[in-house]
Amino acid sequence: MVVSESELVEAVARDRAAGRTIAFANGCFDLLHVGHVRYLQGAAAEADRLIVAVNDDRSVAGLKGEGRPILPASDRAELVAALRRVDYVVIFGEPTVERLLLLLRPDVHCKGTDYIVESVPERAIVAGYGGRTAIVGDAKNHATRDLLVRIQDQGRTEDQGRTKDQGRTKDQAR
Repeated sequence: MVVSESELVEAVARDRAAGRTIAFANGCFDLLHVGHVRYLQGAAAEADRLIVAVNDDRSVAGLKGEGRPILPASDRAELVAALRRVDYVVIFGEPTVERLLLLLRPDVHCKGTDYIVESVPERAIVAGYGGRTAIVGDAKNHATRDLLVRIQDQGRTEDQGRTKDQGRTKDQAR
């Protein structure tokens, strides 16, 4: 479920009181793809509950460049929240998740395979409060950027086909 930060703090407190462990993952999730699903499945396997922090629109534009995000943060958060193993989704606007990590103190901070534990920017913060960092998901060979290129290429191919067909009769185009 998509929650506010204050609702998330309350939910984490309830879960901890019940003896549950907490995993934390984050990302833009601009066009949900199999790499995202595998990353979040891996993160969910690290603890009893999974929190996913989704970058807000301004931070995605800063990270990914012009024309991004494709979907607004509310839509991206709703899509991520619909995944079976995701318990809580929160939208954040900071350049990093450091503040959320310090606020929530998840047992495990999960990052994708484009990192190694030593390269995770927040690893010292997580270690400082006694948490651990886990690298999860499959090899990083899925990217929204690549999907967008494929979609654009497909659109160009279809446009070229329509242009060729415009000069033909209906029977010739078939």
